[in-house]
Amino acid sequence: MKKQVYSGAIDYLQVMDENGNVDMQLMPDMPDSKIVDMYKYMLFARNLDAKTLSLQRQGRAATYAPLIGEEATQIGVASAMRKDDIFVPSFRQHGIYLARGQPLEDYFIYWKGYEDGAKSTKQMNALPVCVPVGTQLPHGAGVAFTQKHFKKDAVTIAFVGDGGTSEGDFYESINFAGVNKLPFIIIIENNQWAISVPRSRQTAAQTLAQKAIAAGIRGVQVDGNDVLAVYKAVSDAIVAAKDGPTVIECLTYRMSMHTTADDPTKYRPDSEVEPWKDKDPLKRVNMYLTAKGLWSSQLEQDTTAQQQKQIDGAVDKAEQFKPDPKGMFETLYSFMPDTLKDEERSAVENNFWM
Repeated sequence: MKKQVYSGAIDYLQVMDENGNVDMQLMPDMPDSKIVDMYKYMLFARNLDAKTLSLQRQGRAATYAPLIGEEATQIGVASAMRKDDIFVPSFRQHGIYLARGQPLEDYFIYWKGYEDGAKSTKQMNALPVCVPVGTQLPHGAGVAFTQKHFKKDAVTIAFVGDGGTSEGDFYESINFAGVNKLPFIIIIENNQWAISVPRSRQTAAQTLAQKAIAAGIRGVQVDGNDVLAVYKAVSDAIVAAKDGPTVIECLTYRMSMHTTADDPTKYRPDSEVEPWKDKDPLKRVNMYLTAKGLWSSQLEQDTTAQQQKQIDGAVDKAEQFKPDPKGMFETLYSFMPDTLKDEERSAVENNFWM
């Protein structure tokens, strides 16, 4: 006997195309003012990114991972999140921290290399930046397990890159989440490159979203440069979270380097980058809002100037910051082991941080 026991499919979602045209049948139910706010955050994220990159090149910030080109994915997710939802990042989600209310001076303190800038607030509801690839996903699954155990009306949203989906942590996390039907949303920020390794070398799977099928959970692929599509996909996943997790693959592109320690011109031809400039996430929202009379070049200039002023003020505060060596000891554990107390005492007594 031979019969088909399973047949799966992955839907693709786009609400706003590259020219700012919207499919009204898929349009999320939101006022125009919310779209304007989303655009302002996208613009803010890009301006913040440019400033941080400049500071790094001046030796005033540590190794940095630029986000340019990925603003729609990050702001779309942040805009769909609710107050009590928890965010689990990797290392490039600066836009979500911004939209979730991270103080700008803390952001710059962190990128100067101090743990003090990584502290979270109740408003942010975020775990710290996680650089090891994929290791944040088991953390996220554990947080989601706790939310379900205590019957919280909240979800956990974790980010991973296309390269991270090749890690065992990814598969173990979605398997655990599927078995336990956790309120867990995994965002694959598929920017086509894992440092110098292209998406084509990660997997033979046609999509990354279809990896969810093996875990028995929902999977969807969206235009990650379409902030409305990302917002809708995440909003739908939050509603569905009562029945279990969702994997959302956001198709976007890393327009800059992996980090400031990387030179993409060594492995990536300019001819590949050029077509993605037409898919710019800010450009399409700008066109949409301008066509509706909700935005203008003057508003763009005024908003940019205001944001630059906020950014510059935060940089000034961050550069006046004096680190307290106790920070790297007291924020590591929920309670401090005796061995760590001894190390802290030694560091303070011997002025190791001076």
